Amino acid sequence: MDARAMKAFAHPLRMAMYTYLSDHGAATSTMLAQHLGESTGQTSYHLRQLEKHGLVEEDFGRGTGRERWWKPISFTIRRHVVEPDGATSEQLGILMGHHLQDRFEKLRAWLGHDEDETPEWREASVDTTSTAQLTAAQARALSRELMEVVERHTAAAEDGERGDTARRFRVYVSAFPLPD
Repeated sequence: MDARAMKAFAHPLRMAMYTYLSDHGAATSTMLAQHLGESTGQTSYHLRQLEKHGLVEEDFGRGTGRERWWKPISFTIRRHVVEPDGATSEQLGILMGHHLQDRFEKLRAWLGHDEDETPEWREASVDTTSTAQLTAAQARALSRELMEVVERHTAAAEDGERGDTARRFRVYVSAFPLPD
């Protein structure tokens, strides 16, 4: 995500729409409007803005005629690419705050209700922390490998068959140095 896309994304309605699409899958502007209590004109406009910056795309396999379905496009915010400055620091703070709040809420909901899940889904999930002494080069290699594994599995899931038991599955990866 570059600075222009970050600025466009750091809008409360756009972040809420993207979160809904990420959580529930493809949706129409009407569905988003109903869920978020907005007009379809607002959601249509903001979907086009998200599309312009490569954050959503039309799901051509769904819909008919004027009914357009939209799906989210994954993105990564690399702080070294989007360095906060006077023009972007507020948007970066808004975006990161939204992301952390959403992440906290999703993890809390899962951990608070995982006992209601089937053994298969409990075994398929993990919440772990690992700490080690690494050099910057070792940390980069670890981060790169983690992302390659995530991307390989998510791409395979997109291309593969989805049975009746398939569910949306969230992966969080945070890798960062601790303060001295």
